[in-house]
Amino acid sequence: MKATWNGVTLAEGETVVVEGNHYFSNDDINWDLLEASPSTSRCYWKGKANYFHVVTLSEVNADAAFTYEKPWPLAKKITDRTAFWRGVKVSD
Repeated sequence: MKATWNGVTLAEGETVVVEGNHYFSNDDINWDLLEASPSTSRCYWKGKANYFHVVTLSEVNADAAFTYEKPWPLAKKITDRTAFWRGVKVSD
């Protein structure tokens, strides 16, 4: 799978799909294009999510990537993985 935004590849590799979101291994992500966000949220079964802004070509897609750094036991398969949304295209 490949995640792109504004024609730029953000991640490429095998994914784990949870609730329709493709979670890429953190090793498959171009971290130079992500910037930590102060935003967080909580999921009743996955735990606390931390967000990242996607920054490409001087444009920012706020909170377009998210990860569960310490997912709860039911979501352990997304440990060390990050997903995208908010206009980021994920395709094979």
